[in-house]
Amino acid sequence: MSNLNFEGMAIAEGVVETIVTIAVQDVEGVASLSNAHANGILGAFGKKAPSGSVEVVVNEDDTVSVAVRVVALYGHPLPGLAQSIREAVADAVMTQIGITVSEVNVFIDGIQFA
Repeated sequence: MSNLNFEGMAIAEGVVETIVTIAVQDVEGVASLSNAHANGILGAFGKKAPSGSVEVVVNEDDTVSVAVRVVALYGHPLPGLAQSIREAVADAVMTQIGITVSEVNVFIDGIQFA
């Protein structure tokens, strides 16, 4: 993703990813963000997502598509968790930047037992 240009402002690539990361980490039932290729302990200690856990694509219609990879907490129904993640991401991006999220694809890479 390059800079996102919207209503006279340019938003750096990492800004949308950071907003998505924080929104996902605040969803009840998310243990951590994940990267299926490099799932490590680093993401558990900070707000920075593991590389590859959030992907944002700017669409031709000035919306964004988001893909997130997470580890779920055991005991949270996965369909409901995915829906909560979708809603949190769309709301956070719209509130913080004013851009519509056209889709949020949620990949659950694992389950963590508390």
